[in-house]
Amino acid sequence: MGLLDGLLGHGSDLTAGEIDRQLDGVLTDGETVSIAFKLIRDLIVFTDRRLILVDKQGITGRKVSFLTVPYRAITSFSVETAGSFDMDSELKVWVSGRVDPIQKTLKRGANVMAIQKAIASSIR
Repeated sequence: MGLLDGLLGHGSDLTAGEIDRQLDGVLTDGETVSIAFKLIRDLIVFTDRRLILVDKQGITGRKVSFLTVPYRAITSFSVETAGSFDMDSELKVWVSGRVDPIQKTLKRGANVMAIQKAIASSIR
């Protein structure tokens, strides 16, 4: 697995081994993780090939949804930072072939600008 440039979120940082374990069977041969962000239980993972959104569902989090977005499919994105009265930030990613954006709510403390920078540097 590649060098993790940064990790953030509410809770403990993830190690490269934990990322490997959580993405076991998802990453292709030779694919490396560039940066990953932990959002409570969910993950936003940037690899050298794609964006992977990991959504842990249910009380136990044993049911997991993996959404893969090739960078070439991202047409636009937006980030909204938390305000004084609004505790959450929001990430929206528009993907070709979909009318509605993919949306993620980010809790206060999430480094929205680092996520924005990771998306901006990944799309060409």
